[in-house]
Amino acid sequence: MRFPTPLLRARLIRRYKRFLADCELPDGREVTAHCANPGSMMGLAEPGSIVWLEPNDDPKKKLKFGWRLVEVCGGTLVGVDTSVPNRALKTALEARQIAPLAAYETVRAEVKYAEKSRIDFLLSQPGLPDCYVEVKSVTLSRTAGLAEFPDSVTARGAKHLGNLAQMCRAGHRAVLLYLVQRGDCDRFAIARDIDPAYGAAWDEAAAAGVERLVISTSITSEAVEIAQPIVAE
Repeated sequence: MRFPTPLLRARLIRRYKRFLADCELPDGREVTAHCANPGSMMGLAEPGSIVWLEPNDDPKKKLKFGWRLVEVCGGTLVGVDTSVPNRALKTALEARQIAPLAAYETVRAEVKYAEKSRIDFLLSQPGLPDCYVEVKSVTLSRTAGLAEFPDSVTARGAKHLGNLAQMCRAGHRAVLLYLVQRGDCDRFAIARDIDPAYGAAWDEAAAAGVERLVISTSITSEAVEIAQPIVAE
């Protein structure tokens, strides 16, 4: 998935109210950018960090910049926009590039299911059980090479796991797809110390038949591309 508008390099001044970030552009201007990430962004929102902003001239938007990437130690780019995984994966699923899901030809996004919920993707193919795919953006890494989820307590995430388990019990296929938005990790684990309830919900979902896919990305200031599977611990 290519960014539709060239990104601008900037310096993070502060992130606040979860969805706002003050940044300094190279010409010294200070701007406020929308931060499309409800999580804690642990390790990614340190003042002074190099960030990449996407400008826009949409008159309907109050903020003229969106925070898309941040550089961490070693120059690794991390995607902070939680809407990017769904956009990148929709293209990959429609092109049947995700091997474990390539048998499905029909891809529908944001389909209502369970109780007052929407599934990120519903895949269907004659002769196969419908496949419910929930997507999570992974950005946390506290140990070199290890990506973790979640980065904060997420009752909503636990609810999603319960919904997927219900689909399995009803005879469907259900997949939790963790997309790692950083290129410096080759392993993945549930951060049980951060949210024990989510860890327990994952165990229950796995026992019900929910599958787990963890996929890495290749990130530049021009695009976020689907890369290789990652080993889950």
